[in-house]
Amino acid sequence: MADSAQTGIGRVVALWRYPVKSMMGEELNAADITDRGLLGDRMYGLVDRADGKVATAKNPRKWPNLFDYRAGFVEPPRPDAAMPPVRISLPDGTSVTSEQSDHNQILCQALHREVTLEATERKPQEGATSLSEEYWPDMEGLDHRDTVTDFALPEGTFFDIGLVHLLTTTTLDRLRELYPEGRFEVRRFRPNVVVEAPSGVQDFVENGWIGHTLAIGDEVRLHITEHCSRCVMTTLAQGDLPKDVGILRTAAKHNGVHVGVYASVLQAGRVRRGDSIRLV
Repeated sequence: MADSAQTGIGRVVALWRYPVKSMMGEELNAADITDRGLLGDRMYGLVDRADGKVATAKNPRKWPNLFDYRAGFVEPPRPDAAMPPVRISLPDGTSVTSEQSDHNQILCQALHREVTLEATERKPQEGATSLSEEYWPDMEGLDHRDTVTDFALPEGTFFDIGLVHLLTTTTLDRLRELYPEGRFEVRRFRPNVVVEAPSGVQDFVENGWIGHTLAIGDEVRLHITEHCSRCVMTTLAQGDLPKDVGILRTAAKHNGVHVGVYASVLQAGRVRRGDSIRLV
């Protein structure tokens, strides 16, 4: 990549934060990127009291309706302040905040499981690895078929793997071409940063970013570490999106089950919708 310092690869067209793991999140016009990812992202998680595992839509047999819940902060989080409480909108139209004394009781009743809402700020950082679990559908191209496996979350976090998840509109467009019947919408894939590539760029453009550094706007620098391997979550119904196993099958058949990429944070800062993105 000669002259890569001058290589523009697109602009930010959407920013998303998911305050509670596996719940719907909030779209933002601007956000702070810290050394632990987008500020407030996956700050909270539900822990199953029966087995201590973190709730995830990756196992829809156990957690069938997490996508019916939406989480947002009661006020915007700031890098120099304690994390504000989170408000969770329930499927019945009511809501509960993490500062209510009975919030766990309300969530248990709604989910029909004994759970505790925990925050990463309250988890010890040293050795605080948690387990979650994933159902693998019976589909060619996956590492496992029709089984549930455990996986460890990165220490002291509620992330599955990477701190920042990026996805291009180009990749979504290519998937739509390959499977026109499917609705390949951003919300199925839950990225933090949605990138619009320059006109004329086609196919799975993020594949070429791995191992490189991206500059977003004037401040943020991200190192692209790996592909984002997809799972059963992308096939689940949410809102008006229907259940569709063809979403995952298309990604498996045409791009090694990858959609988007993960990044680590080299330089923190503020990102805004419309910011330019460059390879440096």
